[in-house]
Amino acid sequence: MLEGLSEYGYWGLLLASFLAATVLPFSSEVVFAALIAVGMDIWTCILFATIGNAAGGATCYYIGRLGKTEWLEKYFKIKPEKIDSTIKWLHGKGAVMGFFGFLPAIGDAILVALGFMRANTPTVLTTMTIGKFLRYVIIGFGTGQIVSWL
Repeated sequence: MLEGLSEYGYWGLLLASFLAATVLPFSSEVVFAALIAVGMDIWTCILFATIGNAAGGATCYYIGRLGKTEWLEKYFKIKPEKIDSTIKWLHGKGAVMGFFGFLPAIGDAILVALGFMRANTPTVLTTMTIGKFLRYVIIGFGTGQIVSWL
């Protein structure tokens, strides 16, 4: 299926990037690298991949917001004071953890947890997008360098 998405160019990359950033087991790097290898513009690929991946990450964050913090108290026996102090921290500096949303496997869980704990939305979404953008810049130029050697 991934190879098929590369046939749709930038829009296929956007879709692959979106799916890769959700909890679905999907990888956008194959489509991303394939488009760069066939000569598509690297910055446009980075832009479409970042937009798709950030939209998928935002989806994870908002899925987390559907949860109720009362569940932590009820099912995990966490004291309300601890929940409140964690939420307060996440509304401030803790929300920058959204940057790590680009990490494979745990990035989605981080974003869902930040949503669940009601971390500062603008900070989470901004730092998440920066992290995803930088990841695609590194992958894009790394792929471009490898392609130039062939």
